[in-house]
Amino acid sequence: MSEEVKTAKRILIIDDDQEITESVRLTLESRGYEVFNAVDGNQGLVMTEQKSPDLIILDMMMPKRSGFLVLEKLRRSMPVPIRVIMITANEGNRHKAYAETLGVDDYIRKPFPMDRLLESVKRLIGE
Repeated sequence: MSEEVKTAKRILIIDDDQEITESVRLTLESRGYEVFNAVDGNQGLVMTEQKSPDLIILDMMMPKRSGFLVLEKLRRSMPVPIRVIMITANEGNRHKAYAETLGVDDYIRKPFPMDRLLESVKRLIGE
């Protein structure tokens, strides 16, 4: 009898806010996900190629390359779209509408309850 080895789902957090990334990382790791972190959009794109994450949690406002530019590039360059949750402190509905036209899977405004994020992660990639 062979035991099925369950590989952890891989999540990449692209956010320059260390406080948020740390709490999100700890929460996700405690649920069995493998978590990586990038501090800006450029590093996030490089890590996406290196780590092949199942899901990206992407901040909108970052140095070097905004979340929108990262999302545009991902949608243009990936044959199979990676699931993306965009998080932002921005209140504007225009930004949400634009993120949706780029194919974002979920859009969460900061500050958010961790349960809201976990619910979205589970819905998009399972446990």
